[in-house]
Amino acid sequence: MVRKLVMTASADTSRQGPSATLKLIAFYLPQYHPIPENDEWWGKGFTEWTNVVKARPWFRGHYQPHLPADLGFYDLRLPETREAQADMAKQYGIYGFCYYHYWFQGRRLLERPFNEVLSSGRPDLPFCLCWANEPWTRRWDGSKGQILVQQTYSHQDDLNHIHWLLNAFEDDRYIRIEGKPVFLVYRAGDLPSALQTAETWRGEARKAGIGDIFLCSVQSNFPNSRIDPGLIGFDAAVELQPSMFRPRRYLRKVCDRLLRGVNNDYVFDYSEIIEWALQTPDPAYRWFRSVTPSWDNTARRKDTVLILKGACPEKYGDWLQAVIQRSKPLATGDTVVFINAWNEWAEGNHLEPCQRWGRTYLEATRAAIDSFAGQEVMMTG
Repeated sequence: MVRKLVMTASADTSRQGPSATLKLIAFYLPQYHPIPENDEWWGKGFTEWTNVVKARPWFRGHYQPHLPADLGFYDLRLPETREAQADMAKQYGIYGFCYYHYWFQGRRLLERPFNEVLSSGRPDLPFCLCWANEPWTRRWDGSKGQILVQQTYSHQDDLNHIHWLLNAFEDDRYIRIEGKPVFLVYRAGDLPSALQTAETWRGEARKAGIGDIFLCSVQSNFPNSRIDPGLIGFDAAVELQPSMFRPRRYLRKVCDRLLRGVNNDYVFDYSEIIEWALQTPDPAYRWFRSVTPSWDNTARRKDTVLILKGACPEKYGDWLQAVIQRSKPLATGDTVVFINAWNEWAEGNHLEPCQRWGRTYLEATRAAIDSFAGQEVMMTG
């Protein structure tokens, strides 16, 4: 059956109230400042910009390097930078940031920007956290076997982790779904006792007076990420684009592409990725769709590179409009869509202005929001 609903978006979606319906959440990388560990592993003064500026085009028409425009080669230790990012995000309709959070048995990495966001109360932009629970390796320079920081798990660490997270959940800016603080786990399939972890986290949050929490697994290109979140005690899944898991009728085409790859480098057409994504049906469980403005990780990787050719603001804007239209509102009326990403410069997927496209990706985001303001949207269900 087909049902109709009216989806509205206010002129300023940055601090929407209970009547808000559209919330675009952009993943945010806190890598743009030096830390002692990166100094040791990659050389003094290393930040994400180190990889970005070294990138070079590999074929005719290949857009590299991606160089920042309006915000420049910023340092996330500066509050002025974080304020400028938030102001820009609000101007173009981004509801909030999902900060990557690096936790290793109580050891945190790249923590300073978010620590200061939390302690200062600035910027005034909603946020949530995604635990990037992968081990850190030397994969960026091709040394796959060398682990820099191992990821391990235990019940005691689950307790320590949730006790730290409660400080963030209590913040008025923290993003909630159905009134619950939302917390993402990048590789939930790696949790050895996911059901117990989820139960521990929920129990401790209730004891602290937070109430229940809304747990999301991230569905990426890792096979064990494509699981029903309910089976591991989670509430929903978040799609992470670009995704290489495709409808069956495209399988032969994908295999042919991979077989023709040179040095394991995969080049796909951005329009084809969009087509594949929109062909993907909603699963039986709760699922939040996502889009990516582009993807090209040649700046970061020396092998198994993935490039999406033909990405541009117009195609991205059309994709975002389609995803907003297809996304099912929650019982509260909120429609949640994730964008990958706000500032993944070394992976070529960023809404922040670059020297080639300027603010046109942001303008396409704003246009996608405005095109549905006050209009009827056809939803299947």
